Amino acid sequence: MATPMDFRQMLRGAALRVTRPRLAVLSAVHAHPHADTDSIIGAVRADLPAVSHQAVYDSLRALTAAGLVRRIQPSGHVARYESRVGDNHHHVVCRSCGEIADADCAVGEAPCLSASDDSGFSIDEAEVIYWGLCPGCATAQSS
Repeated sequence: MATPMDFRQMLRGAALRVTRPRLAVLSAVHAHPHADTDSIIGAVRADLPAVSHQAVYDSLRALTAAGLVRRIQPSGHVARYESRVGDNHHHVVCRSCGEIADADCAVGEAPCLSASDDSGFSIDEAEVIYWGLCPGCATAQSS
């Protein structure tokens, strides 16, 4: 688990000012993988009760733009944020409860999938979302 000093160094390394909201948001994203914005706001407010929604949204935007967090949004779901960046991993999403888990690339280096026709694009990332039922929902459905 990263420490507050690690978070400070991450922000400085990304040429971002070190602010209490940014530190709190970065900490919340690290502590709660695949959390939605409301969950992050709740976690941040545990440390900074007076922080505004806008400060959290602004921090998430800055951290995402700097590559310190990753924003994912599976079809039909709200945006989620994670601290695992730069490795081109994928996700598995439960169709029933919406739980999200990381799924490493099956084969190859980033991008781990090659487009059959890249239409002239210079592809640097491939995103795959696997859909199914999490163990809890699968058990409940079979009962």
